[in-house]
Amino acid sequence: MSFVEQGFQLASPAVQVERAVAELRYGRPVLLSDGSRSLAALALDSVAPAVYDQFADAVGARHALLLTSHRAMRLMPGTAQDVAVPLAGISFEQASQLAYGLGASAPDEWQTADRLMSMSAELARLALLLPAMVCADVTGVEHQFAACCKLDHSLLEGAGAARQNFEIVVRTRVPLRDLGDAHFVIFRGGLAQKDQIAIVVGNPDLARPVPVRIHSSCVTGDLCGSLKCDCGDQLRNGLASMKAAGGGVLLYLDQEGRGTGIGAKMRAYGYQHRGLDTIDADAELGYDVDHRRYEAAVAMLRLLRIEKIVLFTNNPTKIAALRRAGIEVESRVPVTGEVTVQNATYLQTKKDRAGHMLDIEALLAAE
Repeated sequence: MSFVEQGFQLASPAVQVERAVAELRYGRPVLLSDGSRSLAALALDSVAPAVYDQFADAVGARHALLLTSHRAMRLMPGTAQDVAVPLAGISFEQASQLAYGLGASAPDEWQTADRLMSMSAELARLALLLPAMVCADVTGVEHQFAACCKLDHSLLEGAGAARQNFEIVVRTRVPLRDLGDAHFVIFRGGLAQKDQIAIVVGNPDLARPVPVRIHSSCVTGDLCGSLKCDCGDQLRNGLASMKAAGGGVLLYLDQEGRGTGIGAKMRAYGYQHRGLDTIDADAELGYDVDHRRYEAAVAMLRLLRIEKIVLFTNNPTKIAALRRAGIEVESRVPVTGEVTVQNATYLQTKKDRAGHMLDIEALLAAE
């Protein structure tokens, strides 16, 4: 009996999206279709220069570079939409500078990007690649890309449902310094079937609102003690505060760089060293303020049978996302860390430009 006869969905929407993501990360074109048009798309962040040139030849130099509205605004103040910049005669190095280089000049020629081209940026986001997409309309000549992965745009719009499909893999006791025994609950699911972690400290009472912190991974802060952020402090202080409250759950999500990935985060750090704040640095790379999603957190809470919570956070976006998904957020508890010379501007930016609920003056006075 075949897999299909047994009911396996080898070409389910989630699988199709994951295949397209993998192809993009390997630097190969993906065909994105809306039923009437086909768009061949490459990620500038992963394609080899030689393949970039081959792509230009294959489409007769009719390719264009997608600049998201955030990148376009940096290059052309006042531009509020995604734009397409013709790439005929533009080398790989020139395209890269235009897409995410600091100090790049505004393009001489551009037009508003159509919806299908703009949607290619979502595919890049899922692949944790910069949203600098090289695209060409190949409607009617799709046979030239017959070996490439094909994806209908509607599958990207429905990708959120796949991110909610999780299951518990294992639950294990782990003794933690200063906290005693904790339990690590490992969940698997969502796009790319990533493993996510819930750390249960103390003995949370599920009959009452459970103290919960949603913590996005930060290799530099959590593991290496970076002074540029307060993530490591928030991780450890959050766990300690929940233990002191009798018990709680920290959801540790694989969302490095506010959902952009470690590569983009390091590029942004480089721009911050040259004077940009964290939001402007991300905008230079084509990103909005925050790309994190919380479907995984909602799925994890429900699998843990937690419906009412006290959320340990400074970020109103997390509160809103959980409430939209039906999780009752009864109250909020701030989570703070040490203010340093290196992170004071970063924290002020989060307050002023991202709406985080931080009393910077009080934190500075406490130091």
